[in-house]
Amino acid sequence: MSILVQDITKTFGSQKALDAVSFTIKKGEIVGFLGPNGAGKSTLMKILTTYYRADSGSAAVNGFDVVQQASRVQRSLGYLPEHNPLYLELYVKEYLSFCTSVYGMPKERMDVVIEQTGLGPESGKKIGQLSKGYRQRVGLAAALIHDPPVLILDEPTTGLDPNQLMEIRRLIRQIGEEKTILLSTHIMKEVEAVCDRVLIINKGKLVADTSLERLRKDDVQIIEVEFDYRVEEVLLQRLPNLETVRNTGGFVYELQFSTSKDMRPAVFDFAHDNQLKTLQLSRKTKNLESLFTELTAP
Repeated sequence: MSILVQDITKTFGSQKALDAVSFTIKKGEIVGFLGPNGAGKSTLMKILTTYYRADSGSAAVNGFDVVQQASRVQRSLGYLPEHNPLYLELYVKEYLSFCTSVYGMPKERMDVVIEQTGLGPESGKKIGQLSKGYRQRVGLAAALIHDPPVLILDEPTTGLDPNQLMEIRRLIRQIGEEKTILLSTHIMKEVEAVCDRVLIINKGKLVADTSLERLRKDDVQIIEVEFDYRVEEVLLQRLPNLETVRNTGGFVYELQFSTSKDMRPAVFDFAHDNQLKTLQLSRKTKNLESLFTELTAP
């Protein structure tokens, strides 16, 4: 197992940042880590990188305990923090040469990473002269310099323009062919584009752990219906295959069904049988954005 998290809890003063969070990530997975601001994403990542120590619970990276074997963990992972710390006055090659020496890697490793991250054309420039996209590449190169089996990337595409974003996405996918990646982001399309699986955290608790393939399947559907007056949810619960009911405002309801069969006729018949008028009726497949909104709504 590349990453193992068991009942991790972390409190800052009176604020519980993480509340008994548990999950595992297998070797070779690219996992998206989603949550609102302040949900606990960065705190958990810092625990995995040994920067913070949890109040209770345990965690391991590549089989090494983050408390008892911190130095082994640090050598087993590469970390790109949200605010990528770089020495802007150093040249790209100068900075990566320094990173190479810190980890005791052979000099040839720097050339491999420069090619891997597409930094060749910019490697003779000072880091301060680079665009945001290329600075992110330098951060990724530094995280990869010691060839770790696990990468933790915290908001790696923040502030990038669409072209830069596409380039970093492509790079992450390429790296993910050989390494395990835990990727934190606010961008749903980012996760859908590069990840195999998604974890969603809200108010310090893990509220979802599902594969993107599962979300793409058409065996979960959402029917949005507007009636001419308010309906008791207990009445709607009589609908077959219904999983959840959510009133989204006024007389509009979001009905989630666990079936690939189109449930709009059943909802229409329900309205007719209960002397309701159907003002609107539409079907949409469940996607990551709707799942995130459902699980993290105030």
